[in-house]
Amino acid sequence: GPNNLMLLASGTHFGWRRSLPHLLGISVGFGVMLILVGLGLGEVFNRVPALHGVLKWVSLTYLLYLAARVATAAPPAADAPGNGSR
Repeated sequence: GPNNLMLLASGTHFGWRRSLPHLLGISVGFGVMLILVGLGLGEVFNRVPALHGVLKWVSLTYLLYLAARVATAAPPAADAPGNGSR
């Protein structure tokens, strides 16, 4: 899935050691999500449907913010570490 592709890109650009935090973040995040769902977060959304809508809008806003940051970021310097020139 998308996490595998992100890790592939991270590993090729930065190496496996610098990609370990990324891998751990994916693993921990997925585990936390499973625990929350197991503890009944899905039922909270069933009982309070407006909360699901709020979460969707907050998530959309955050993704648009991240996209804007990526779109307006300066290109990496030619001699910066991790740009593929080893």
